[in-house]
Amino acid sequence: MADEHTPTHDTAAERRPVSRKTLLKATLVAVSVPALLGGGVALARDHRPSDVPLAPTPFCDDGDDPTPPQTEGPYFKPRSPERLSLLEPGTRGTRLTVTGYVFGLTCRPVAHALLDFWQADDAGAYDNRGFRLRGHQYTDARGAFTLTTIVPGLYPGRTRHLHVKVQAPGRPVLTTQLYFPGEPRNHTDPLFNAALLMNVRQAGPAKQATFDFVVDSGGPGR
Repeated sequence: MADEHTPTHDTAAERRPVSRKTLLKATLVAVSVPALLGGGVALARDHRPSDVPLAPTPFCDDGDDPTPPQTEGPYFKPRSPERLSLLEPGTRGTRLTVTGYVFGLTCRPVAHALLDFWQADDAGAYDNRGFRLRGHQYTDARGAFTLTTIVPGLYPGRTRHLHVKVQAPGRPVLTTQLYFPGEPRNHTDPLFNAALLMNVRQAGPAKQATFDFVVDSGGPGR
C-alpha cells in the first residue's frame, strides 16, 4: 500500500462515481459554510483514517458499512444529562471536539437521533457515582452532532476510546466505541476495531475528530 504522504493518481476512490450520500453531504456542507470557514472539522468520510481503508458495502452506496456494535462495558449509566459539552470546571486533559453525522442505511441523514456518550477521564478513571464525562444529545435537522470533551486516558487492557449509544427515533439502539488512530495499544486491545477509527487532527493545543454513524433508521430502505 502506498505511504499516506505519497501522491497517487489512480485510486479506487478517484474512480468511484459520485454517490447519493456524497451529494447529500456536499449539500449539508454548503449550508454550513460559515461554520467551516470558522475552522470547523471536515466531514468524517471526507478523509479516511490512515490505519485501514473502508470496505465496500451493499447498504450504503458511498462505501460505508453499518457502524459495527461493540460491548457496552461495565461503566454505562442511564439517565445522563443532556448536554453538548462534557467539560466542567476543573476538567483536566486535552480538549477534544468530535463532529459528524448519523446516516440511515440508504445514506439519508437522521434528524433527532440520540447519542449518549461516556468515557474515562484524563487519568483513565470513570465516574461511577455521578455523571462526570457523561452526557447525551440529539442530532439536528441535518443529522449532525458536535461533542466537546477531552481525550480519554488509558487504563490497563484498553486503548483510548469513547463509548457511545446511537439510536434513530423509534429504532434499536446501537452500542459501540470510537477509537483514535496511531495509538500503540490499538494493536494489543482485543476489542479494538479499525472500522471504528475516528479521523483526528491537531488543532493548536486541542484535537478535533470526526466520525459518521450509519444505523437502521426505519422507514423505506431503512
